[in-house]
Amino acid sequence: MATQKKTAEVDYSMQEKILALYDLQKIDSQIDGINKVKGELPLEVQSLEDEIAGLQTRIDNVNKEIDELNALTKQRKREVDQAKIAITNYKEQQSNVRNNREFDAITKEIEFQELNIELAEKRLKEYAAGIKGKKAQIEETEAQKSERAEDLKVKKAELDSIESETAAQVTDLTKKAEAAKEKIDERLLAAYNRIRTNVRNGLAVVTVKRDACGGCFNRIPPQRQVDIRQGKKIIVCEYCGRILVDDNTPVEE
Repeated sequence: MATQKKTAEVDYSMQEKILALYDLQKIDSQIDGINKVKGELPLEVQSLEDEIAGLQTRIDNVNKEIDELNALTKQRKREVDQAKIAITNYKEQQSNVRNNREFDAITKEIEFQELNIELAEKRLKEYAAGIKGKKAQIEETEAQKSERAEDLKVKKAELDSIESETAAQVTDLTKKAEAAKEKIDERLLAAYNRIRTNVRNGLAVVTVKRDACGGCFNRIPPQRQVDIRQGKKIIVCEYCGRILVDDNTPVEE
């Protein structure tokens, strides 16, 4: 008697589960075929979106650096103004000195402030050059971002076109897949999904053709073929691990 397990409030025999698995494989293969038409488009779209986001982050970071340079520029200009005021005050004090020592001391203070002005102006030129270079960098990055945005627009339009053309078919296939899954218990379904992930062509369930596995084409012993035809238990290929079904297994519509 075939193994029984209650799935979705209904008792399905092992033969029914195997049939549902085979149906699910056929459906998933059709969905795989549709996804194959998309090719690398989904990955290309994702890559372009990531690149654009990265370029925007670069622009944001450079803008922050420009803000910092602008803040330093304001600070240095304040220092220059303060030094000029100090020089004016010191020169007024020189007019009222009582001896050469006071005059020399004030002269040194004036020279010190003049050196501060000279250093600040040097820094201001460096900041200005830095800001100019960073603005040029932003312009270049903005141009790259614009080019990538155009590429993204084209790729997205192409992908959207394919998806719109196949949307109804994918929806129908998805519904059929869900109906098939209702007949398969969770452990068996998990095994099916694991096998699909591990094999290159996504075929987790294959038929035995000419005494060989339809996945890896290794020979299947006669006794195992008998077990497969009886459908009383899940038989997997000892070479590739795929689930084996009889070549005459019908596909539900």
